[in-house]
Amino acid sequence: MSQAKEFSEVERRILSIVQGDLPDGPEPFAEVARMAGASLEQVLDLIRGMKERGEIRRFGATLRHQKAGYGSNAMVAWFVDPEDMERMGAFFAARPEISHCYHRVNCMDWPYNLYTMVHAKSRQACDETVAELARLSGLDEYDVLESRREFKKTSMRYF
Repeated sequence: MSQAKEFSEVERRILSIVQGDLPDGPEPFAEVARMAGASLEQVLDLIRGMKERGEIRRFGATLRHQKAGYGSNAMVAWFVDPEDMERMGAFFAARPEISHCYHRVNCMDWPYNLYTMVHAKSRQACDETVAELARLSGLDEYDVLESRREFKKTSMRYF
């Protein structure tokens, strides 16, 4: 486990702002700088440096999938032989219809150890996608956990 990085007060203010929605307008990073009491150069240097070191994975828009017509999603819990985990993880992670893919430890009577989140426009399309993923992967031990209601969905805020 890596050690938590120490950030200066201005870096914490910048990161606190950019973790949420970027300001609207033609120069959002200049507005971030103004809000944080920093220079535009400080904002861009911090973000660029964190990206180069792999501390920031990406900067991008977050699609609200339900409002964009993707009304069905399900977590699929798969059983994968441990020696095949890397290959299956890479297979599922490369699929465009999957937004999340995690290897987790199985426990007690729950045998599943690989979890994927599948998104589709309808429940039928979601079921068809899962069936196709099972066929392509060769996995036949899985359980589909359909999302019924979203109580909370946010990105983690660290500052």
